[in-house]
Amino acid sequence: MKTFDELILVNYCHPDCIPLMNIMRLPEVEAFALAREMAAAHPDTTAFYRFADFDNYYGLRKAQDAYLYERFTEKGGQPEEKHPLSFVIQGSDYLRDWFGNGIETRIPLKDIAPCHISFTIGDSGAEFQKNGSVEILTMNELCGLMDQHGGDFDEFMQATGKHYIEVQLWSDKYVQACESN
Repeated sequence: MKTFDELILVNYCHPDCIPLMNIMRLPEVEAFALAREMAAAHPDTTAFYRFADFDNYYGLRKAQDAYLYERFTEKGGQPEEKHPLSFVIQGSDYLRDWFGNGIETRIPLKDIAPCHISFTIGDSGAEFQKNGSVEILTMNELCGLMDQHGGDFDEFMQATGKHYIEVQLWSDKYVQACESN
């Protein structure tokens, strides 16, 4: 049984990438150039399929990040970045494979201030693309949902029917001291 205070955030990064970077933070011209380069170098890698159609991906991701940012601030969040770093709680075999079993960075959830983190149940991008919206949760809201399942993360996950809880980390100050493996 994993309780809220024991949970770990995990970020996955393809072996040919730099951990804890977000392509959306680059100037647009640089983002498109990097996406072309990565898609060409890795045509059969799942993590880069979206870069093969970066014209479409870029617009969707920009709108998604703006939507998440706005919803998070409405709930009292204090983001320090316009584009969050993405993590999942407790990891995901699916995402580990998706990113080519590459670099993993871990941060204890208890080390993050609630004003700098938000959550979505499942993939925020897929949900946003499908519905034009996604439910964003604060740390208190997520903790409350887990409490409905005896505070047990595994029971909570089973009840959601999803593969993972996505995490949006809106401040880089927590990753400066992290080690990636």
